[in-house]
Amino acid sequence: MSSAATTRVLISGGTGFVGRFIVEHLLANGYHVTVGGRSPPPAGFYSQPVSHVPLRLDPDADQARAFDNICYFVHAAFEHVEGRYRGGEGQDPEGFRRANLEGSVRLFEEARTAGVRRCVFLSSRAAYGDTAPPVVAETSPVAPDTLYGQVKLAAENALKSMTGHHFVTANLRITGVYGPAGEGRQHKWSDLFADYLAGRTVPDRIGTEVHGDDVAKAVRLMLETEPARLSGQVFNVSDVLTGNREILSILQAATGCPNPLPTAAAAEFTTMSTEKLRALGWVPGGREKLAATIRELAGRR
Repeated sequence: MSSAATTRVLISGGTGFVGRFIVEHLLANGYHVTVGGRSPPPAGFYSQPVSHVPLRLDPDADQARAFDNICYFVHAAFEHVEGRYRGGEGQDPEGFRRANLEGSVRLFEEARTAGVRRCVFLSSRAAYGDTAPPVVAETSPVAPDTLYGQVKLAAENALKSMTGHHFVTANLRITGVYGPAGEGRQHKWSDLFADYLAGRTVPDRIGTEVHGDDVAKAVRLMLETEPARLSGQVFNVSDVLTGNREILSILQAATGCPNPLPTAAAAEFTTMSTEKLRALGWVPGGREKLAATIRELAGRR
């Protein structure tokens, strides 16, 4: 591949929660970043200036010009009801599917036609569905039971079908992402922290989490690893299995709040094997990073 210093990357959805981590990580590693979206990012939203091109999820729009002089395309944009992914279609499932599946496929096709060399799609663990085994690997059966998961899987398959010698593709199935939000925005646990600190009852909830920085590291691996090791493939991106009780216990220690912690949930939860991604050199932050981030977020209240 070209060195990062001469490589231009287009990131759709770069102003989103996850997209911002990817933009910042690639900037820090010397990439020339262009953000695609309906409107330019606010001034000062990133640590460095970035280019912007108009881009939207519209299968009828000709947006080929967005890919001029672009080497790599990272597709992180997704239209959904604010704050919801599963159920993010709201009252418009057809519009949801049209934008996020047909609109994504149109962008993949335009990227390939324009000569973009690599394309990375941010998919979801929802592709496996709720009937998955206790530990899911990339070879596990996929049976998405939500429209969100079905659309993500269909977009994965469409991108994979376009894979070729001159168009390297990769799909990242990502679990819940945590970390600090952009300027003026709330992090994903803002309401949880507020409820606990105010003494309101908080139920435990179990889930898998990965820091946004670690997602960004996975994306960069997809851009820098030799094609034979990743093209046309799927990679799980997940780190820790945790819950509200553990998260709030760290907050409790950081703030000295005496409020009781939620009772530990007994529910089982499917985890994701990340051995395939780790074999490429990916090392997430684990519980140490989880605890450090919660302490950081607690200090920003």
